[in-house]
Amino acid sequence: SGGQEQRVAIARAIVTEPQIIVADEPTGDLDRPTAGSVMSLLQELNADRTIIMVTHDPETTRFARRTLHLECGRVAEDVS
Repeated sequence: SGGQEQRVAIARAIVTEPQIIVADEPTGDLDRPTAGSVMSLLQELNADRTIIMVTHDPETTRFARRTLHLECGRVAEDVS
């Protein structure tokens, strides 16, 4: 399932304990409960590492410490 694939991808990304994690649409194709679990995990990981996340889902941005809106490849708004 999509949720299982997302969790496996996250596990692969964190097994080496990187200081920076890049997450491209980490909740894409997930149901709300699973997406919430994924975002909670990323939020927990963000305590001691940097996470750069790209999303089109406004709901996931509530987990972010800083939000940048991009337009045409440029920062259009910094909603920190």
